[in-house]
Amino acid sequence: MSEVPYNPLDKRSLADSVMKAMLDRPVSPLPPTNPFIGAGIYAIYYVGDYPLYSYITENNNDNQFNQPIYVGKAVPAGARKGGFSLASGPVLYKRLSEHAESVRQAGNLDLNDFYCRYLVVDDIWIPLGESLLIEMFQPIWNKIIDGFGNHDPGSGRYNQQMSRWDVLHPGRGWATRLRPRNESLEEMLSRIQDFIAEIK
Repeated sequence: MSEVPYNPLDKRSLADSVMKAMLDRPVSPLPPTNPFIGAGIYAIYYVGDYPLYSYITENNNDNQFNQPIYVGKAVPAGARKGGFSLASGPVLYKRLSEHAESVRQAGNLDLNDFYCRYLVVDDIWIPLGESLLIEMFQPIWNKIIDGFGNHDPGSGRYNQQMSRWDVLHPGRGWATRLRPRNESLEEMLSRIQDFIAEIK
């Protein structure tokens, strides 16, 4: 039986390098204190007392920050159309600031309970790093409680369902214009609890 030779340039190895570099970064408040230029990846951590997230807080106590509640990316404008050397501007800082505003608007969350790690990285590596971080940590706001990263869909586009995130954490004004969910609160919480039981 022969072993597959190690290829330092395969996608998994490259993603692993980006992920490790991000996890070696210091933890900052959300949003970071000082604006900065660049695109990249990030993880958001929670240390509050919202009951559903107690397992997350337990993993992040004593400045350990072992379990992100959300992982995301910020790519340069025009990245979806392709191209090299895209000017990024402060897109990563802006994205983290948008997330902070969503938390501020939620009536049952406290922004002081949120922290982040982030890594400015060349845009070609951003999707790889984000995908591996989500696969490794199974962040609850990525995997089962959808909608944290959503934007206001704009006039004429409010026929979509309200996200689970906005049901659990009401406060974003535009979300109240969306259609109610097809699942009951009890059904939603049951599915979330099943997810938590599987990953703990």
